[in-house]
Amino acid sequence: MTSTTDGPQTFLIQVDGPDKTGITTAILGKLADAGATIEDVEQIVIRNHISLNIVARIPDGQDLLKELLLAGWEHGLQIEFEPVDSMPSRKPTGTIVTVLGTRVGAGELAAVTAVMTECGANVERVERLSKYPAWSYQLQVSGGDVTSVRAGLVELRRQFPHIDVAVQPKGLPRRALRVMVLDVDRTLVQNEMIDEIADLAGVGPEVAEITERAMQGELDFEAALRARVELLAGQPAELLVKAWDRLELTPGARTFIATLRHLGFRIAIVSGGFTAITDRLKAELDLDYAFANTLEVVDGLLTGKVAGPIVDRRRKADLLETIAQSEGLAPRQVVAVGDGANDIDMLEAAGLGIAFNAKPVVGEAADAELNLPYLDAILFLLGVSREDIESEDGLTRDGPPV
Repeated sequence: MTSTTDGPQTFLIQVDGPDKTGITTAILGKLADAGATIEDVEQIVIRNHISLNIVARIPDGQDLLKELLLAGWEHGLQIEFEPVDSMPSRKPTGTIVTVLGTRVGAGELAAVTAVMTECGANVERVERLSKYPAWSYQLQVSGGDVTSVRAGLVELRRQFPHIDVAVQPKGLPRRALRVMVLDVDRTLVQNEMIDEIADLAGVGPEVAEITERAMQGELDFEAALRARVELLAGQPAELLVKAWDRLELTPGARTFIATLRHLGFRIAIVSGGFTAITDRLKAELDLDYAFANTLEVVDGLLTGKVAGPIVDRRRKADLLETIAQSEGLAPRQVVAVGDGANDIDMLEAAGLGIAFNAKPVVGEAADAELNLPYLDAILFLLGVSREDIESEDGLTRDGPPV
């Protein structure tokens, strides 16, 4: 590669072949010896096959062709050269598209990338994040209209209802996420805890009907909560201990929380349920914050009343902002996860709001929708791979629940 013009030339150097120790060092070493200026580097290794792409400015009079081809021959590599613009235009704003599902094959990925093409976007990189407990891929996308991309992917889910697709901005907003705020009932745990308490009290059907209507947004949450709690009047407070014994963590919850800890996240639960459950969850799972409603108890009996302010839809959002302030962060640095209408304001207040196996009205209000039964699948929306999780000492997928 000898320059035939005055001054340095810029080339894209493409290296492809079986991965071996020392390949990158050898190629970069030849460039360094020639006094080349590196402008961009990207390397990917998949199934022991390396693809190394380097954009470099080569000083006038330097002949790298023979040296690089010799290095390639020694390592069994194919090396190609292409002149490129020495002053590339600024890259358009980037987007991260995450595709998750029980199966994500060629058909699903082809359909997703077709949406990008139709919207004028370019897929720059595709990376598999996991095969277990679900398949997930992360696509780095540049250009295009993000609103159109979102709309196209929403439409795509009608064709592939078994997949979830999330769209997030690439760069600082995503890397700045530092707090995780979780709903409890049917999110962190599989139960609706007030239904469990009511069942033990013998008023299960009456309470369950009110609960479902409230979760669908058909009833004012505070009025519904007070109506359900009134049905518990006169019951012994020991029911709360018995209800705890019925609690089942959502699959993947322990892995999810342990990984967030390794990532440096602060973790909070904000629940429309009861402190008798959330306080114990906070202690058992070593969480940083827990907010919920307090059932009034007098002489060992439930009075049928709630003490203090109700944790309703608006208060959940307020508590998210309070937690962010306590950590010296902005709400945009918070991830919120929930499933019911009572979570909508909280999801909208967060930097990333995730509807987890949620009602349709909640999914429409969230930034991302996840319909897999595993809480740790949320990690893939944060760009964490299964290999990253399993490489951490002491981190294995969940054992028995609390």
